[in-house]
Amino acid sequence: MTRSVTGRPGSRGVLARLRYVPGVRAVSSYRRAWLSKDLVAGVVLTTLLVPQGMAYAELAGLPAITGLYTTILCLLGYAVFGPSRILVLGPDSSLGPMIAATVLPLVAADGDPDRAVALASMLALMVAAIMILASVAKLGFIADLISKPTMIGYMNGLALTILVGQLPKLLGFKVEADSLIGECVGLVQQLADGAAVPAAAAVGLGGIALILVLQRFLPKIPAVLAMVVLAIAATTVLDLGAHGVGLVGVLPEGFPPFTIPDVRAADLVPLLGGALGIALVSLADTISNASAFAARTGQEVRGNQEMAGVGAANLAAALFQGFPVSTSGSRTAVAERAGARSQLTGVVGAALIILMLVLAPGLFRNLPQPALAAVVITASLSLADIPGAVRLWRQRRAEFLLCFAAFAGVALLGVLPGIAIAVALSVLNVFRRAWWPYATVLGRVPGLEGYHDVRSYPRAEQLTGLVIYRFDAPLFFANAKNFRDQVRRLAAADPRPSWIVVAAEPMTDVDTTAADVLEELDESLNAKDVHLVFAELKDPVRHKIERYELTRTIDPRHFFPTVEAAVAAFRLRTGAQWTPPAPSERPTGEE
Repeated sequence: MTRSVTGRPGSRGVLARLRYVPGVRAVSSYRRAWLSKDLVAGVVLTTLLVPQGMAYAELAGLPAITGLYTTILCLLGYAVFGPSRILVLGPDSSLGPMIAATVLPLVAADGDPDRAVALASMLALMVAAIMILASVAKLGFIADLISKPTMIGYMNGLALTILVGQLPKLLGFKVEADSLIGECVGLVQQLADGAAVPAAAAVGLGGIALILVLQRFLPKIPAVLAMVVLAIAATTVLDLGAHGVGLVGVLPEGFPPFTIPDVRAADLVPLLGGALGIALVSLADTISNASAFAARTGQEVRGNQEMAGVGAANLAAALFQGFPVSTSGSRTAVAERAGARSQLTGVVGAALIILMLVLAPGLFRNLPQPALAAVVITASLSLADIPGAVRLWRQRRAEFLLCFAAFAGVALLGVLPGIAIAVALSVLNVFRRAWWPYATVLGRVPGLEGYHDVRSYPRAEQLTGLVIYRFDAPLFFANAKNFRDQVRRLAAADPRPSWIVVAAEPMTDVDTTAADVLEELDESLNAKDVHLVFAELKDPVRHKIERYELTRTIDPRHFFPTVEAAVAAFRLRTGAQWTPPAPSERPTGEE
């Protein structure tokens, strides 16, 4: 009798592929000694996940319950597909305003919460698709599109926007406004009209003070949990609901249903714009947090797998009435301090939230809304980096201006335009440095090898008839005329040089536009008996110059492997000697 083996090769192939799934690898390498630590860390983490999940959902303009649905599914999705052992994902304070800025204008006409949830879920679905496609295309470097100064400005603007937006909720009233200035004006008017609810203000301001004090002086105590427990206790004992304090109420019971987001076709374009911005911020957060915690745990950062993991987390959330998520440095730090060793910590957290929704949906019914505002406001304070902005002011004013421009973009134009401005400023700053690179003349300094910047060494010696010029950038269409004009000024000096030696080591490229400018420049210099000479030009760039046929005008003998070789050839040809600068050329104070 012949035994059938039909399907076995395919089964072996599936099992082989499953071994590449991070969650499967984590299970196969799991150590029994980690179990107790992961369970304890999961319990500790849950105490932070629940109030923050609800608070950040409301920050995004969505029902509080969606924050818990999102938390559950993103933790499970990342546990399967995320490569980091302890990175924690969830609703994030930096994404909340971006979600609100994308979704709320689309539901402003009818204010339907179900439509808002559907739009937010579609937004998460788009973020998931972007992250997964970026992972496949290995586009992790896109996170570098936001420079540190512009990110500081963006986050400071975001912190201010969140703070001002949450103050009305903290004080027990509402402000209808579409801009930061409008919210500030509405806030002042409402306060002047006596709209603040004293009991709500006491809960909110007391909650902020308690969280900040505990975080500062008793960091081992879970500050958010302590504040939430005390706020619920105060509501129960003092009946704060009867004194005008808004409460969360009883949450819907049970596990979130599987739901495919149903939105209008006209909504897809504005959602896509928001999704791109959210994906970019989420990617930057993920890479930075993954790098920080990987360095502390001895892991390697796998950027493309991280993108896939975050994409899977967003996909899972999107299909169960959730909204876009990112990694959280604060929650990951809590998990790490609690002893987390693997993603089982997040799975435990998700399981405990499910149990709460199934068995005790009314557990947080007496949680005051101002307490959630206090959670969001303290989180916004952690986003701000005022010392970083001050450091930029002291160290480099140009980058401080970039920081301030990004801050103003968020504060005055809104969160989504702010992230677009931050990216545009970062790219323009890179372009500006290539457009106007540093350029200088080099000279010989007695006692030092090589040739050095005459700005740093004013006593550097020069060879009569020769100028050594360094241009610190690739030569391309935007800066070629700048290079040409500077070389022409050097050629017009008195006495006129015979050779202008370009120390071309920093010149990593020459494009076709620059090649045409070089050809024109060399012809005009040759007419004045001034010769353009290149030293230390990299072979790939030299090959491009030959391909552009520039050697028709630039003498092939005027390419030297080193500056020393070019100087030696000039001295052999002319017998020129090194001479110190004339007294009139010395800087003020030199003798």
